[in-house]
Amino acid sequence: MTIRNPKDFWSGLLFLAVGGAAVLLAQKYKLGTAFKMGPGYFPTALGGLLALVGLLAIVRSFIRPGTALEPFHWRLLLMVTGSAVLFGLLLRGAGLSVSVLVLALASSAASIYFRWRTALILAVGLIALSALLFVKGLGLPIPLIGTWFGG
Repeated sequence: MTIRNPKDFWSGLLFLAVGGAAVLLAQKYKLGTAFKMGPGYFPTALGGLLALVGLLAIVRSFIRPGTALEPFHWRLLLMVTGSAVLFGLLLRGAGLSVSVLVLALASSAASIYFRWRTALILAVGLIALSALLFVKGLGLPIPLIGTWFGG
């Protein structure tokens, strides 16, 4: 047996691993029933479905032909992941506005379609939406301007 579709195989393996991990981690919570769901019911069901999709993708990778994998772009992955980590580190001291600005610009820079003007428009929109949704709408105690900037 040979893998005819590497994209399906590796994505299926990833789905199977994440779904299986969700099912395993949810085992420490009470499952309950379909009519009276416990805290472990939803993660177990969702993880099981994700694992099933992964298993089907792996089986399909041996049947249907596909294209080879492209080289993995580690730098881009680190840029997007790093921007999310940086957001978390900046949120308390710099505030929501600066943190979302950095997140939007840094993660947008990972795209081949990156343009400063578009990224700045996106950042301003995300700042406004985040402030309205999280600070005003949900009442979360997140400063718009952090203590580092006199907020």
